[in-house]
This record gives sequence, structure tokens and C-alpha cells, in this order.
Amino acid sequence: MTTQEGAEQLRGWFAERLPDGWFAGEPEITLDREEVAVVGRLAEPDGADGLPEGERAGRAEGRIARFRESTRDQRVAIAREAEHRFGHKVSWGAACGDVREMFTTLSVPVMTRLRQPERRVLDTLVEAGVARSRSDALAWCVRLVGKNTDAWLGELRAALEHVERARASGPTA
Repeated sequence: MTTQEGAEQLRGWFAERLPDGWFAGEPEITLDREEVAVVGRLAEPDGADGLPEGERAGRAEGRIARFRESTRDQRVAIAREAEHRFGHKVSWGAACGDVREMFTTLSVPVMTRLRQPERRVLDTLVEAGVARSRSDALAWCVRLVGKNTDAWLGELRAALEHVERARASGPTA
């Protein structure tokens, strides 16, 4: 089974396994080497359109918190099933209006060797209070690059999917 086929099977499984009514539409399911992130959009609170931005955000945060608490046991059971079936940890999140919150995430150590100029960048972020540690600073840098290069990264991911399909259709070793 190719990586693409595995991702499609995983998305299909979640589409049918999640209880009806949890989310307004299909959840966003993101897969990498270690983790499956499931983020569902919750329905907007009634009457939130005419409210000030702060109150609207507060209502969205409250709706997300209520969803998190009321679905905890079911989410844990579904995650266990998925982890056993697909071999990936499952992280959960929800979005409502402009508010997006991840409930659980997997933190994976990454080995890297940095020279002094790169370490100085990380140390500056720590000293300035932008990050708590070098690890936190590195994650901050990765998020910043990802945010500023979304279009390019999207093109790169699409090209990688094409390579995966080409490999799958080629001869087997």
C-alpha cells in the first residue's frame, strides 16, 4: 500500500468512525510520519454575527471547551482504535469562528546540528522572551517559515504526491 493509499484509507475510516453531528462538515485530517491530527469545525454560536469581536471569540472558545470536555471519552476510544489500526498517534483539535485550538499534540524530538550563528539566533529568541528554550525557539522558527511559505510548501507537497504515485505505478523491487 502506498503512502497516498494509506492516507486515503485513514481519512475514509475517520469519516465513517466519527459520530454524526460532532462537526459542521468533514474534519481536517493531517497525517505525517508519527501523528494524525484531526481538527473539526464546530458550528458557530447562534447570534454571534452581530457581537463585538471579543465576545464572539469568547463564545467560540467556550464552545470549543464544551466540545472538548463532552467528547473526551469518545475521542480517547477512537484514538486508541486508530492508533492500533494505523500505527500513528492521534491528536485532536477544534475550530469555531476564527478560534482554533489543539487539545493534544505529539512532541517529537528532532536531531540537528547547529553551528554557532544558528544557535545565536535561537538564544536571542530565548533571551528576548519569544521562546522558553532553544527547542521552543526552533519550533517558533519552523512555524514562521511555514506561515510565510505556505504556497511554496503546498507546491512541494503536490510534487511529492506525484512522485509517490509514479513510484507506486513502477516496477516493484
